[in-house]
Amino acid sequence: MRLTIVVDNISSEGMEGEWGLAILAEHGDKKILVDTGASDLFLKNMEAMGIDVKDIDYGVLSHAHYDHANGLPAFFKNNARAKFYLRDGAAENCYKKGFFILKKYIGIPRRLLKNYPDRIEMVSGDYRLTDGAYLIPHKTAGLCEIGKREQMYQRTKRGWVYDDFCHEQSLVLDTEKGLVIINSCSHGGAVNIINEVKETFPDHHVYALIGGFHLFNKSDEEVREVAAKIRETGIDYVCTGHCTKGHAYRIMKEELGDMIDQMRVGYRIEI
Repeated sequence: MRLTIVVDNISSEGMEGEWGLAILAEHGDKKILVDTGASDLFLKNMEAMGIDVKDIDYGVLSHAHYDHANGLPAFFKNNARAKFYLRDGAAENCYKKGFFILKKYIGIPRRLLKNYPDRIEMVSGDYRLTDGAYLIPHKTAGLCEIGKREQMYQRTKRGWVYDDFCHEQSLVLDTEKGLVIINSCSHGGAVNIINEVKETFPDHHVYALIGGFHLFNKSDEEVREVAAKIRETGIDYVCTGHCTKGHAYRIMKEELGDMIDQMRVGYRIEI
């Protein structure tokens, strides 16, 4: 299996970066695109890397935020066949407390679900995407407390509620070395996600976690605690970027050593 970082914060190899993430997974004979970043930049970077967007078989949206979903209209215009799979909790209702406005919209493009009903598949529970590829939702209780801490909200018929990340999901790929988890921001907690997958697949070893860990706004002590708990899960490899950001990555590198690598545009992982 090969993973290619198509979009990340860090530019590389003459390709631009942006605040967003897109990862291409080549698993068996299938190509799965996880997220599309914050714009159509993923198309330019794919072209530069010799990747044809028309060859993508499946799309997966890790969660319903703009920096992962804003490229979806461009994807649908340039790939006429692949569906994008969203968690059934995904809606145009994600907000964050802003500096100058009470709540700032940070969700998927407006009217996306109405404009592309034939290209979007809403899934629930543990979902088998294709052979050896699964979409796994959060199963940890009390994630709204994380939403409260992060000042993230959902606008619902009941009014404003703290985000419980019911719109977030992990792509889990079965490989010869074990299960590989891709979760682009890990809002529900990187350690929680690893443990959720371990509980879902008790007979499998979890080899790796790939994605952002939302640590850019955490204290050094909190970052070190996350690193220690990741090591305790028994996984072998971590590759992170995007919302982990540089300072937190450097701390995690001190704690995890060769177990961890940093994402950048064009970076490839062979498993």
